[in-house]
Amino acid sequence: MSLQSRERGRGVARYYQSIESCVNDMVTFTKQLIVPLSWFAKITLTNTRQLSATMATDCVKSLMYKDYGDPVSILEVTTQTIDRPASDEVSVKWLLSPINPADINTLQGKYPSRPPLPAVPGNEGVGEVVAVGSDVKNLCVGDRIVPNGPNLGTWRTQANYNFKDVSKVPSHLSLIEASMLNVNPCTAYRMLKDFVPLKPGDTVIQNGGNSAVGQLVIQLCKLWNYKSVNIVRNRPEIQELKAQLTALGADEILTEGELRTTQLFKSGKLPAPKLALNCIAGQNALDVSRHLAHSGVMVTYGGMSREPMTIPVASLIFKDLSFRGFWMTAWTKANMESEERTVMFDELANYFKEKKLQTPAYKLVPFDEYQEAISCAVNFGGRTGLKYILDMTKF
Repeated sequence: MSLQSRERGRGVARYYQSIESCVNDMVTFTKQLIVPLSWFAKITLTNTRQLSATMATDCVKSLMYKDYGDPVSILEVTTQTIDRPASDEVSVKWLLSPINPADINTLQGKYPSRPPLPAVPGNEGVGEVVAVGSDVKNLCVGDRIVPNGPNLGTWRTQANYNFKDVSKVPSHLSLIEASMLNVNPCTAYRMLKDFVPLKPGDTVIQNGGNSAVGQLVIQLCKLWNYKSVNIVRNRPEIQELKAQLTALGADEILTEGELRTTQLFKSGKLPAPKLALNCIAGQNALDVSRHLAHSGVMVTYGGMSREPMTIPVASLIFKDLSFRGFWMTAWTKANMESEERTVMFDELANYFKEKKLQTPAYKLVPFDEYQEAISCAVNFGGRTGLKYILDMTKF
């Protein structure tokens, strides 16, 4: 082989050695790079998880008050963020929130049950569970719930609650039915069950017959075969109102003036009432009590006239009448885990399912128009029988 050929061979060998060296360097660099990259990815993923757990929030709106006074004036819309629910919490998106007289009285500072200020009002409503803490076993995302006690603050779009503070409701209930389930139907149910052992054919008399509770009393009396006598204020459209209440199942509807002169009981058309339900107080309550049977009971659950009650001595001595009070909030606190409460909810839910109960008349008001609903609730004080419900999904 010539010298020139040998030199050419050495050059080719050096070339391939150079390539092999470059390849080895690249392999070494890649191996060194893989560990930091994987470590960086692990750290980044861990940090991201920690960030989502501690800082992931939703923007929610609430009606809030910092002092008592005129409900329309003291309420203001606020915006907050909320964290993910804790292990024992659920996050609830509120859908509908009714406005009850108790809510108005709370805002005015006239109600005995008051949350610490500042506070979000609202004792009643229906919501949907949108997130669940790791330790919550009895509720799932998508469940519909109602408050399990007072002052939960339902006039907001979303909030986190301890899972014990809410109760699941059957899916067959409409949103309207579920939103009103806690207060008016339960109040009517308990007053008819707890004070007098009524039998089919017995008479119940009530004022505020066209109120939300009054309409439910009428329907339950019909279901349980009690006779209901219902007192309402006179008005130009009184015949239309009487027709509406008759359609619900009322046996008799009297105006306040007609009550004073009625011969309904003396004539024997109906037996004298064993139970009277009073949400008005004042002169009207006195007029109602005069028609009670011996040893009858009057249960007072409201005082819309804002007048004191007068009880004649003769009613106590010679008729042995009893005058009692009822507050749904107190009953709920005392019976939170009772079988009676479970039976009541199941029975009422089934009545709604079977269309044996219908909700009182209502008007849905978008959340961002809350002032209209609050103003009407204040000015009419529940006397129209029209329930205002905040639609929390429209803001």
